[in-house]
Amino acid sequence: MLAQQAIELLDLQGPQIRTSATESAFIGVPLWLWAEPGTTTTGPVSATATAGAARVTATGRVIAIEWQLGPPGATVICDGPGTPWTGQQGPSPDCGYTYQQRSLPDRTTGTGRWTITATSVWQVTWTGTSAGTPVSGAEDVRVSSETSLAVGEVQVLVSGS
Repeated sequence: MLAQQAIELLDLQGPQIRTSATESAFIGVPLWLWAEPGTTTTGPVSATATAGAARVTATGRVIAIEWQLGPPGATVICDGPGTPWTGQQGPSPDCGYTYQQRSLPDRTTGTGRWTITATSVWQVTWTGTSAGTPVSGAEDVRVSSETSLAVGEVQVLVSGS
C-alpha cells in the first residue's frame, strides 16, 4: 500500500505530443513523432511516502511511447521520447510514421482528422523499509495524451509541351 501511495505522489503525466506537421500532414511524407522532454513528462521523477517507521521511495522514468496514429494498424512503439524535428529532411532516426491514407470524414467519424494517441510507458521502481525489513519492486504505469491531425494528399500533374 505504501508503494502505491508513493507512485500516486509521482503525479505521472502523459506525453506532450509533438509532430513535424503542425496542422496537417501528407500521404507519403515522413512524419516525425516525439514527446517534449521534461521531469513531469519523461522523468526521472521521485516521491516518498511514509507511514510511521515505514518509508518507500518510488522513481519513474519513461521507457517507451506507444503511438496510435488513427488508421487501423497505424501503431508505432518508440524507445524513449523520440528526436525533436528541427527541419531535417527524411524520416526520423528513432520515432516516425508515414501515412498511407487520407483522413477523410468517412474514415474519421466526420472530423477529417486522424486521432493521435500517445501513451507513455513509465517504468516505476520503489525501495524502502517496512517494519525494519527492506522492500522493493517495480511496475509499468501507462498514461496517455491525445491530439488530432489532418492528412491530405498532394497530386502532381505533369504536362509535356
